[in-house]
Amino acid sequence: MLRAQKVYWIAQITGWLLLSLLILVSSVTNDHIKIELDDKLLISIGVFFAAGVGLSHMMRYIFIRLGWLNMKLGPLIPRILLLSVGTGAIMSAINNVSGMLLEGFAKPFSPIEFMLDIIASSIFFLSWNGIYYAVHFFQKSRVQEVKNLQLSASQNEIELKNLRSQLNPHFLFNSLNSIRALIDLDPNQAKENLTTLSNLLRKSLVLGKEQLVYLKDELDLVNDYLDLEKVRFEERLAIIIHHDEQLDHFSIPPFILQTLVENAFKHGIAQRIQGGTILIETQRCGRNVLITVINDGTLGKTIDTGIGLQNTLRRLELQYGPKARFSLTESDGKVQATIELTEQNL
Repeated sequence: MLRAQKVYWIAQITGWLLLSLLILVSSVTNDHIKIELDDKLLISIGVFFAAGVGLSHMMRYIFIRLGWLNMKLGPLIPRILLLSVGTGAIMSAINNVSGMLLEGFAKPFSPIEFMLDIIASSIFFLSWNGIYYAVHFFQKSRVQEVKNLQLSASQNEIELKNLRSQLNPHFLFNSLNSIRALIDLDPNQAKENLTTLSNLLRKSLVLGKEQLVYLKDELDLVNDYLDLEKVRFEERLAIIIHHDEQLDHFSIPPFILQTLVENAFKHGIAQRIQGGTILIETQRCGRNVLITVINDGTLGKTIDTGIGLQNTLRRLELQYGPKARFSLTESDGKVQATIELTEQNL
């Protein structure tokens, strides 16, 4: 607020000072009207400057006091015109009175000159109003734009939190189902996997509160999950991980990779009697980082992405927009899910 006031007064004084100097120069250099540069002329220009600053500031006060700044253009225009003409008349009266006082009333009053002076002064104030309102509307549009961006960001943040809260229990329920399948088959192994599940739950709860996590931490979470699934699927499941260690501290949204792996199990490996292989790859490609999960299986005639993958896609859209890309393709009996993120935008 203080900065805006400072800018206003600098512009106000500078504008009227330049106009006063322009009138002074044009008066002295006019070949048709011989006016000497003396104290009277300087005082007259000083009165013009002071009246201009004071009257224009008075108009600004009226704008704010009467709420004209919030008016629509239709009812605002006639008010501005009338105020400009009225202020121009006051300005002309001040100029004429100051001129008569300086000349000792030697110069007779001329109604025609007075009317021309009113018209000229009205044009000055009309121009001032045009500039003032143009700046005001520009600032108002910028403020509204910032508010819209803040509102959009707030709404996106709320939706992201809701999506993360949905993913967390979705992931945990899948892990619990894996443990339950082990209890009857191998109680001792089930006990060991309870410890793994405990670590899994702790990590998932911690990571689920973050907006971004390191890729290494996400891979640790996935490894715990794969350990549980490996016991359930036994020799029916083969896991291959190719990870670029230089990407350990690359930041990604939590559960992004985990969701791709779960989707590979649910729609790929679990649908095949013979099981299959899951390949996880992380690699850098120029400025982009590719996170890929490949599994044996097919997409089928209709692609059912499920709530986990749908939420993942929505989170990528909210956080990165077109700067993140996702693809799900099938080739030679294998399904490939790839997330591509631009490193400089994270």
